[in-house]
Amino acid sequence: MSQRVTILGSTGSIGRQSLEVIAACGMEAAALAANSSVKLMEEQARRFKPAIAALADEKAAADLRVRLADTNVQVLSGLEGVLEVAVIPDADTAIAALVGMAGLRPTLASIREGKRVCLANKETLVCAGPLVLEEAKDYGAKIYPVDSEHSALFQCLEANRDRGEVKRLILTCSGGPFYGRKREGLAGVTVEDALRHPNWSMGAKITVDSATLMNKGLEVIEAMHLYHMPAEKISVVVHRESIIHSLVEYCDNAMIAQLGAPDMRLPIQYALTYPKRVPGPSSPLDLWNCGPLTFGAPDLEAFPCLALALEAAKTGGTAGAILNGANEVAVSQFLRGKLGFLEIAGKVERALSQVKVVQEPSLTDILEADQAARELVGSI
Repeated sequence: MSQRVTILGSTGSIGRQSLEVIAACGMEAAALAANSSVKLMEEQARRFKPAIAALADEKAAADLRVRLADTNVQVLSGLEGVLEVAVIPDADTAIAALVGMAGLRPTLASIREGKRVCLANKETLVCAGPLVLEEAKDYGAKIYPVDSEHSALFQCLEANRDRGEVKRLILTCSGGPFYGRKREGLAGVTVEDALRHPNWSMGAKITVDSATLMNKGLEVIEAMHLYHMPAEKISVVVHRESIIHSLVEYCDNAMIAQLGAPDMRLPIQYALTYPKRVPGPSSPLDLWNCGPLTFGAPDLEAFPCLALALEAAKTGGTAGAILNGANEVAVSQFLRGKLGFLEIAGKVERALSQVKVVQEPSLTDILEADQAARELVGSI
């Protein structure tokens, strides 16, 4: 079980909840890293007393250095500072919760130190799955999923570790705030509309991805790599209540599901404590009052981002990096009011059609594909 933990992305939603779990389970926060949230990082550093606090933003780090001058916390800056947090020697575990492609290199750095990596940054596997898993094997690192759906699959697969008996993996999807709307009804939705997720409180980017269903497409690609399953054996079902977090169907047609309240602290804790289960801060599920559970098929015409992700999953190579890079820029433009909701999919589709896919890519190939997709979407 983990004892000393670093958090890459400590000021985000997953990072904040990870610190709650660490405190509740008697663990220590060895080092913290984030992008630019000075005030919150100061509060976290004073409460948890990590050896290092790093901010990728140089100006924010300079401010933090002044704020923490009366403490023993070492303040680092830039990518180099974040990477130092990722490899701090006296931590056995790293929670990889940085948002987007920015999490790839720090996650790889933790893997190369042979750490237990609790992976909340799905883009790491979407963009570089085979490379990341090969490095984990080479360096003896263990990767445990933090996403609620992937934690659910992981727990369900524990019931039978013979993957040859698995018929399919079933990822549940809340459907986001626009479930049930047809494409023509999505033309005028606003940023505020997209950020009203029915069940989960998350960062802006992932909440928009949930609204477009791109998040579920990214999870399909992630599941392919985590569980060595082809895209054809992974299904998505809309489950509005977010009580069943995912299911595994076996060759005898039995299905095993993991249920729980919509509370990210449970999958975070399970990644940290596996194979043990211990009491923690997550909310219990009240079966008597959770209401009926419903299931439906996703509408790929109204939400084409999911279809684009499924196609990228089948293509392989750098298609995942192109998909993700284009989506990150398009979502950023939408959040800044520069792009309509329905235009997100159009920009991603153009990047996938115009940026060359490289099979069996190196890290350089992956980074170049990501950059090409970003530049293309930014220039449209």
